[in-house]
Formats: sequence, C-alpha cells, structure tokens
Amino acid sequence: MTATRDQKLPNTIFAHRLSNGMTLVGEPNDSVQSAAITLLVPCGYSADPTNRLGLASVTCDMVLRGAGSRDGRALINDLEVLGVERGESVGASQTSFSAATLAENLSETLGIYADIVRRPLLPADQLDAGKLVCLQEISSIDDEPSQRLMIELRRRTYPEPWGRSSHGSELGINAITSLELQEHWARYYRPNSAILGVAGNFIWKQLVDQVEELFGDWKSSNVPMVVEEQLDLGDPHIKFDSNQCHIGIAYPSVPYRDPNYLRAWAAVGVLSGGMSSRLFTEVRERRGLCYTVSASLQTQLDRARVLCYAGTSEERAQETLDVTFAELLRLRKGVLPEELSRLKARIKSGLIMQQESTSSRSGSIAREWYHLGRVRTLDELGQLVDELKGTMINEFLESHPPRDFTFATLGPRPLELPREVS
Repeated sequence: MTATRDQKLPNTIFAHRLSNGMTLVGEPNDSVQSAAITLLVPCGYSADPTNRLGLASVTCDMVLRGAGSRDGRALINDLEVLGVERGESVGASQTSFSAATLAENLSETLGIYADIVRRPLLPADQLDAGKLVCLQEISSIDDEPSQRLMIELRRRTYPEPWGRSSHGSELGINAITSLELQEHWARYYRPNSAILGVAGNFIWKQLVDQVEELFGDWKSSNVPMVVEEQLDLGDPHIKFDSNQCHIGIAYPSVPYRDPNYLRAWAAVGVLSGGMSSRLFTEVRERRGLCYTVSASLQTQLDRARVLCYAGTSEERAQETLDVTFAELLRLRKGVLPEELSRLKARIKSGLIMQQESTSSRSGSIAREWYHLGRVRTLDELGQLVDELKGTMINEFLESHPPRDFTFATLGPRPLELPREVS
C-alpha cells in the first residue's frame, strides 16, 4: 500500500511516504500534552557479518555518542533538557529509537534524532567504550540463566540468522574496527524501509513539512538479501551448576501479517496470561512445580514462534517439563468460553492503556506499518476483539496445532525430552 501526502487512514491515522522510501505514520491526539516518536531503521542483527556478531548493537551505541554539531555529552544533555524519555533496541531486522516528551518539544526532538541516524560522529576514540558497554551486556547474561536459556531456544528454533542473540558475541564485538563501523552505518542506516511513527499532540501538516525537511534528502541505498541457513544445533542441554533448572519449549505459529494472527495470539493468551491461565493454574498453582512459567507469541516479519519458559528446582525439573508439554498438547483440543471471556477483558484493558500512552502508541503504529503496510485504529482492534469467538480460535488450533517442538534446557543435568504426539 502506497501512502500519499494527504492520505488519511480510518479515523485519525495518517500516512506519508517520502520519495526516498521512508514512511511517516501519525496519529494526532489533542487530548494529551505529550508526543512520542518511534523510528525504525532497517539495521538489525540479521545483517551482522558472521565474524562480526554484535556490529548492529555497537552501531546503535555509537550513534548516540555525538551527532550533528553535538558531541556525546551535549547530545544527551539536550535530550534531558527537553525532558525526553528515550530507549533504543536492536532487533532481527531493525534498530528502534523511541522518544517521548512534551508536545511543545516534539519538533526539536525530531531534529536531534535526524542527526543521530543521519549525521552521527561515530568517534573512533570512543569505540572501545562502546564495545565495552555491549560486552558488559553479554556478561550480564551469565548472571541471568533464564535469559541465556531463551537465547539458546531462539537459536535452535529459528533458521540462521533470525535466531541470533541481539547482543552478538564477545569475539565479534572485539574484532570490530572503526572503518567497519562507519561502513556498516553508511550501508544500513538508510531511508528506504525506515518507518517513523508519531503519536500525541501535534498538527499533521506541520509534522509532514518538518519530516520532509529533516529526512527528505536522505539518500537511499540497496543492501544484499539475507541468506538463511540451518545450523548444526548440537546438544539441547546447557550444563549449568545450580540447584535450579530452566526449561524452554518452542513451536511454530503464524506471523503478525497473517489473517489468523489474532486467533493464534488469543490461543497463547489462554495458555499464558494472568493468574487464571492454563500454565499458571496447572503447572504452578495446582502442582507447585515451578516458581515461574509463561508462554508468548513472538513474531518476525515472515515467521513466528510460541516460546515457553519454566524455571524450577532440579528435583522437579523433569515433572515440570512433562506437565508443561502436556498443557501445550492439550491446547490442541481448543479453548473454553469462560477462558475467552477473561482473555477479552485483558485485551480491552491493554488497548485502553495503550490509548493513554503516546509512547506505546507510537511504537504500535510503526510496527503495524512494518508488518501490514497499514495501521489499524484502536477502535478497529477493539472491534476485532469483540468479534472473536471461541469457535474461531478452535478452528485455528485444528489447522495449526502446537507441533514441531524445539527444546532447550539449562541446569545441572539433561532431562528426558518428551516425544511429540501426532
């Protein structure tokens, strides 16, 4: 779907496509005093060379160490003076920059972020400091065995490079040179496929004019296609000396762009979401097997997985694995009406809270454009939830039952992995 300058999507959502391929999506709301942006730049960890894993993460750190006429200290200081609450993250296909501030400061904030992605200083004398930040993030995983387990689960369930850790590797980060950093930024920080989502109190026409001025002459560039491959996965168990065991189970689902996504998401919501969910009720509350258990549907552009996690003691690990797996198989039989009612109430609460948060909404509209090429209003989403019926979810589960499981465990000893039942 191609958006034009004056295109208006349902209700108050607008879209504008710049000639260089960048897309601006906005949802004005004059009932709030804030405004927020989410800028998705097409530089994800999937583009890291195999011998430089972590290059996208180091680049994300380095673009914030000075940009335009500001050195690193001035850049952070100016954002703080504007009262900007910011965040950055590196995903499979994109680096995300988010910023929320008072509506009156939106224009100046946008100008700073245009400098960050288009004119970073990338100071060579700070590269070692930038590497150190990323290396410390890797080191922190050793103190979080649950995170280490889920990184291994994603590596096993997705094809390379989609299952990589966003943190990269110590070897790859240590090898990065200043020239490689410059070249990676120049190639992947580009307007074509970039998306800017804005939500809050602003005037659309003024926003379009400013974005054209800030980003209109940003030169597009072409990048090679990502090549997928299957890795030698090795042993699904990671030995870890502890009195605890961490268990991961994954299975394929449908991505966000699939018409059945809401049904898939609802099925996982019945499985895990609140204290009345199946996993919490059966695995933790009734049997007391673990201290935490959860499942979530995680989607990339063309693929998705349900990722399940349970943390328990060593002596109860095998039973926890068996019971959790049994609950995944039981989901094939469908959901009950009362489970759907509770789920709908949670979804509606989430939509209402999202409407009150410009930060949340800017992120949502940017991601919707990325996945769908359009943005649905909160009213549209609410209507889809209202129309959702148990029979729809059960029909989905009949055609897409949990299967083709991937396992990963971390603890003092391996577990006996369940056999899949047709």
